[in-house]
Amino acid sequence: MDKLDALFEKQEQLNARILGTDAQKILQNAPEEWLLKFARALQQEVAELVDCVPWKWWAHYQKSDLEHAKVELIDILHFVICLAQTLGMSAEDLFNTYMKKNAVNFQRQDDGYAEKAKE
Repeated sequence: MDKLDALFEKQEQLNARILGTDAQKILQNAPEEWLLKFARALQQEVAELVDCVPWKWWAHYQKSDLEHAKVELIDILHFVICLAQTLGMSAEDLFNTYMKKNAVNFQRQDDGYAEKAKE
């Protein structure tokens, strides 16, 4: 948990640098606005990750750039953490929610994903 806590702390510091010292208050006072902003940024970073691999089957000039894909993955992580913080989640909250959802996903696989599991 220490490493995830460190990531959350670093993101808080970056948010404060970008938004000012009251960054957490800014995010939590307008959560819908910031959820939308961060979700859009996340979507763009996912698009940039996709561009790191040749997805245009008709374009033979493309090359993979897996090193740059790692950078884009970190950009994605930045915005995932921003979204969590906007929702008032701590690193522990994110971890616990992940573990609960992971258990649901395993149960779905065990059940053949025949019906929607209650979450």
